[in-house]
Amino acid sequence: MRLLIAEDDPMLGTGLRRALQRAGYTVDLAVTGDDAMAAARAQSYALILLDLGLPNVGGIEALKAIRGRRDPTPVIIVTARDRPEQKVEGLDAGADDYVVKPFDLDELLARIRAQIRRGEKRTSDALSAHGVSIDLAARTVALGDRAVSVTAKEFKVLAALMRRMGQFVSKEELEDALYDDTAEVESNTIEVAVYGLRRKLGAGLIVTARGLGYTIPKQA
Repeated sequence: MRLLIAEDDPMLGTGLRRALQRAGYTVDLAVTGDDAMAAARAQSYALILLDLGLPNVGGIEALKAIRGRRDPTPVIIVTARDRPEQKVEGLDAGADDYVVKPFDLDELLARIRAQIRRGEKRTSDALSAHGVSIDLAARTVALGDRAVSVTAKEFKVLAALMRRMGQFVSKEELEDALYDDTAEVESNTIEVAVYGLRRKLGAGLIVTARGLGYTIPKQA
């Protein structure tokens, strides 16, 4: 599970990164607001820890930019700014939680776990990107307001790519999503499913890169 820390204090950022890695997370570290926004565009995160006093672009501005792209990633503001009006500003900008420095590490880890659980619940049934929406529970797909009929294999491929939006998924990983251990894998199943999805949902929805696999890019 990958987290992003946006923190310009090198000692705090490095120490928090190590603590989160010891807790089992994969962690990226951004030291400016520009870096944080770029990382959030390029990579899907389970959660973002965001300082407000970032250089180049402040934390509030970075948060508004992330939410402006309809990115639902849980965000916990971690800052020394402790006035009530500052907390209100951060929460109104789209933060899910607000932690004041200095903080207790165990409490922060508990807050991280809670927000990740809530984020998973929010996204467990419905995912959307580039005008395409998918309901995992109802097993339906729509393009804008129009329902789109897809095959069972097309649905599974689309769901796997939607869940890992912004990340490349190998052909082998997609095959694992389609077949159980005893089923014989057909050599061109993924290519056929991707072709069908592009034809029904738009040629640019799924991007292919040789040696990497397939991805649905995160929205800019």
